[in-house]
Amino acid sequence: MRTRWSLARQLLVLQLAVLCVLAGAGITFAYLDASRAVNENARDQVRAIATAVADAPTVVSAATAPNPSATLQPYAVRVQADTGVDFITIMSPAGIRYTHPNPALIGQHYIGNIAQAQHGQTYTETYTGSLGPSVRTIVPVFGPGHRVVALVAVGIIVAAISAELRERLWPLFGVSGGVLVVGALGGWLISARLRRQTRGIAPDELSNLFEYHEAVLHSVREGVLLVGRDGRIGLCNDGARALLGLDADPVGRELASLGLPAELAQAFTSAENRAEELHLTDARVLLVSTTAVRSGGRAQGTVVVLRDHTELQTLTGELTTARGLAEALRSQAHEAANRLHTVVSLVEIGKPEQAVEFATAELALAQELTDRVVGAVAEPVLAALLLGKAAEASERGVELTVTPDTVIDDVSLGIEARDLVTILGNLIDNGLDAAVRGGGKPAVVVTARTGDDGLLLRVADSGPGVPEDADVFRRGWSTKAGDGHGLGLALVGQAVRRYGGTVDVGRDGGAVFTVRLPRQEADR
Repeated sequence: MRTRWSLARQLLVLQLAVLCVLAGAGITFAYLDASRAVNENARDQVRAIATAVADAPTVVSAATAPNPSATLQPYAVRVQADTGVDFITIMSPAGIRYTHPNPALIGQHYIGNIAQAQHGQTYTETYTGSLGPSVRTIVPVFGPGHRVVALVAVGIIVAAISAELRERLWPLFGVSGGVLVVGALGGWLISARLRRQTRGIAPDELSNLFEYHEAVLHSVREGVLLVGRDGRIGLCNDGARALLGLDADPVGRELASLGLPAELAQAFTSAENRAEELHLTDARVLLVSTTAVRSGGRAQGTVVVLRDHTELQTLTGELTTARGLAEALRSQAHEAANRLHTVVSLVEIGKPEQAVEFATAELALAQELTDRVVGAVAEPVLAALLLGKAAEASERGVELTVTPDTVIDDVSLGIEARDLVTILGNLIDNGLDAAVRGGGKPAVVVTARTGDDGLLLRVADSGPGVPEDADVFRRGWSTKAGDGHGLGLALVGQAVRRYGGTVDVGRDGGAVFTVRLPRQEADR
């Protein structure tokens, strides 16, 4: 099985390879530069010494004497010792040596090129002579009449130049070695930290993990967000964008710039964990769960999970309505049984006329409300809601009145029936509860009518009313004690905002809620 290197190990090897290449390139360039500098220095040195020797009066006068070597050999040896060059050779124009570091070679022919010096020119070359390869300069010695009377060759052997070059390179090798050691140590430390952070995972495994993470994150229907402690969005999947109604990717933006309800934004940044807390946006009912992320005892951010509760809340409302209708039917059946027993008893005691009168009166009252609601309200779901709420109000001892001007003969308003049930049903429920709590005879008055400008729904109760500064459409606001209340009016506000309508709260003995919904576009 092939062993896969972790990302940290691959990075360490890559760093070491780069360091070695850079160090090798640096040493090479430094060596070439040092070699050039040493050679140029050697050439300048021998040229300067050769020129100085050729211009010396002693050399000029001795070159024309009968025995030049007697004067020039000691002079050349002394200058050679003083300057540190490897040889100073003074010769005749024909190339016969007058001086040499090895006296045995005096009188022999000079080994090297002297043609240019014979013609009065200074010439520098690298040549292998009797002392080995050397860098040498040959300079003419001019006598009377600018005539070449001798030649001077000064040289430094290549071995000496190489020795000087090595002396320059040793510090360079030391610095390069130090750089490699420091770089390797730094690379190892970085690699160790990366290994801890990546847990020794290979790059392909990291790539697979990222792909799986992206696939899972963007495929789940639930919304997932990461909110940093600075209030900025660190992560947001497609589900969260859809549930929050965000068009652009909010990653990197501040939470306050997203236009979310204040309570929802506060839940996102809460330091306390929350489990399936109900919140409302303009279009959805959300269950919000948050988990604070801590590191070293400090809060680093919050993981937020969003679940769409809108459809379930709608179904719950419809179920509540159906349950109310069932309860109304049950109460009506109970009342009908009582009335039937009364009629039977009147017949048994021999008073059939009173029995007929009693049965007819009760039937007329029930049929009058039914005929008025069904005749005035063309929307069957809304008509059923009003009849059910009327029966519920009767059972609770509340007088529910549908005003004579209630007429809904236009069902083409573009408003969903379930949203009408949400709005009117919750308003009537709150009105019934308020009327029961209020003093005097409990009563609720309902008005529902259509017009050119849309739909108007008004529910007034005889309860204690609402405080003037109360935000009744905020989730959690309720006059009833205990948990689980304060959602009905919030749902009303949400549905009204969804259709671009308005809802006003008035006070006329009790609370008066007036909802106006404009006609909707055909494609809504």
